[in-house]
Amino acid sequence: MANVLQSLQSIFKIPELKRRVLYTLMILIVYRIGGHVPTAGVNGEALASYFKAQQGTLLGLYDMFVGGAFANATIFALGIMPYISASIILQLFTAVIPYFEKLQKMGEEGRKKITQYTRYGTVFLALVQSYGLSIYLEHLPAIDGVPIVPMTGWGFRLLTMLTMTTGTIFIMWLGEQISDKGIGNGISLIIFIGIVARYPTDWLNTFRAVRIGSLSTIGLVVLVVMMIGIVAAVVLMQQAQRRIPVQYAKRVVGRRVYGGQSTHIPLRLNTAGVIPVIFAQSLIMFPGTLAGFFQGNIFMEGLAAALQPGQLVHTSLYIVIIVFFAYFYTAIIFNPVDLADNMKKYGGFIPGKRPGKKTAEYIDGVLTRITLPGALFLAFIAVLPFFMQQRFNAPFVFGGTGLLIVVGVALDTLQQIESHLLMRHYDGFLKKGKLRGRRK
Repeated sequence: MANVLQSLQSIFKIPELKRRVLYTLMILIVYRIGGHVPTAGVNGEALASYFKAQQGTLLGLYDMFVGGAFANATIFALGIMPYISASIILQLFTAVIPYFEKLQKMGEEGRKKITQYTRYGTVFLALVQSYGLSIYLEHLPAIDGVPIVPMTGWGFRLLTMLTMTTGTIFIMWLGEQISDKGIGNGISLIIFIGIVARYPTDWLNTFRAVRIGSLSTIGLVVLVVMMIGIVAAVVLMQQAQRRIPVQYAKRVVGRRVYGGQSTHIPLRLNTAGVIPVIFAQSLIMFPGTLAGFFQGNIFMEGLAAALQPGQLVHTSLYIVIIVFFAYFYTAIIFNPVDLADNMKKYGGFIPGKRPGKKTAEYIDGVLTRITLPGALFLAFIAVLPFFMQQRFNAPFVFGGTGLLIVVGVALDTLQQIESHLLMRHYDGFLKKGKLRGRRK
């Protein structure tokens, strides 16, 4: 613990790192303030009351990513999700459309073009989603006789589209500023702070549950121990790699000798990240969300009842969808053929495997095998909140998409801070023994 505190103190001894950390904190504060500015024409209190019943639906999931701004219809109600959706769509395009695949291989110029297309897609999706949200808000029922949208019509719709689209563009700009001038990935940190903002309320609800007796003190201790163990397991799985050794042949160019070194290909157990869980949650929650628009429809209500969290059908289908999307998304973002071709071009080979097709088949086989435990672990984390609420009567949601995002972003930011500390010969958070050995 003392070493960690010493490392934290070292952050403020490096002027550049101190400036980056403080700049990041300032941007995140601006984001949280904007998340409380209401959209004109919406009764925020009535809308918040309505959303209390929507926590298990797709709308509740969306609200979690934007830190409660969606439930209050603030100017940041759409959050950064249109940008995330546009990024995923562009990633899919690079796998199926030759033009985008060519852009991806063009280096820095290609990446700039893809980024530009992503921004255009963000604006388009934000306009579409804000229009849909304005229609949705207009048709919500009154809460205790108070209408959620007092003045309906095209004036309200256009104002909502302008306000929320501008809010999304501003958030996108904030995220890019963090990535350029701050520390960590700006877009990820914005999602991270939106999820973490709910934690104080969750802890207050927990202490209130202990005080009134709905959760025993022993139960709270068991929950805390379980949470620590689960977070440690998530960290382990996020960092876990299968390293494939690679040898580069020596090449003589003029009087210089290139190559001859040994390295490795790090294949992560969880290559797809949190995307499979997000896709699976969206699909599994869609029937329940749709049933709210077709009240009285026997088929839709029956389907929504069968897919209620905790039901056997829901849990089984949820796990299958997560495993499917883990393989599907891994296949999209990781191409063993391209990797094998690049290795062959620069004289690299896997010992015992012929360059080219055989190398690609070997890498693909290894990736297929290690993806299964990663996908099953994702499924375990995804169903964990239902288990903890049913078995331990937990007054908060722990696990699922939120936990994976929080741990992943925290690790990524910590590693960036670590690299700054080690580069300037300060003790980092992880590699202390090795660094001290080099000093001696």
